[in-house]
Amino acid sequence: MKKFIKQCWRVLTRPSVHFSLGFLTVGGFVAGIIFWGGFNTALEVSNTEAFCISCHEMKDNVYQEMRTTIHFSNRSGVRATCPDCHVPHNWTDKIARKMQASKELWGKIFGTINTREKFEAKRLELAQHEWARLKANDSLECRNCHNFDYMDFTKQSQRAAAQHSTSLASGEKTCIDCHKGIAHQLPDMAGVDGW
Repeated sequence: MKKFIKQCWRVLTRPSVHFSLGFLTVGGFVAGIIFWGGFNTALEVSNTEAFCISCHEMKDNVYQEMRTTIHFSNRSGVRATCPDCHVPHNWTDKIARKMQASKELWGKIFGTINTREKFEAKRLELAQHEWARLKANDSLECRNCHNFDYMDFTKQSQRAAAQHSTSLASGEKTCIDCHKGIAHQLPDMAGVDGW
C-alpha cells in the first residue's frame, strides 16, 4: 500500500514535459472556477431589466408600453421586469432561452427593428414567436408568479373564474391563450386566424 501511495505521489509531482499532473489538475480546477464565476456573472447581468432596455429598440418600444400596465405599477407594489416574463427561472431552461435569444443579436447588428416603423412592421412576427414559446412551455414564466393552485376564483369576475376553472384547469389552454397583450400592445391582428 505504501508503495502504491508513493507511485501515485510521484505521478502527481513528476513533471510531464513542463508541469506536473498535480499542477495541471489544480490549475484546471481553479481555471474552471474562474470560468464558471465569469459565465454565471455574465448570465446574471444579461438577466436584468437594465440590460434589456440598454438598447433603444427595447427602451423606446416595448418598455414604454409595459410602463402603462399593471405589471409595472399596481396597488400591491409587485412589479414584473423584462426577464420575469421572457426568461425562465430554472437554470437549464434559462440557458436554452439565452441560446435562443442570441439570434436576436443579429437583429441588433443589422438594424432589423432599429426604428419605430421597422419595429411596427415586425411586431406581429415577434409577438407570434413569443406566444408560441409561451404556449409550448405552458406559460412557464407566467406561472413563476401566478400559481394556479392558489387562485381564489371567488375574487375573480364570473367570466375569469369560469375560464380558469375549466380551460386552464383541464390543460386545454394556457395563460397566453387568453392574455395576449397583457404587458405590451397587441400587433395589428387583421387576417390572423381567430381574431
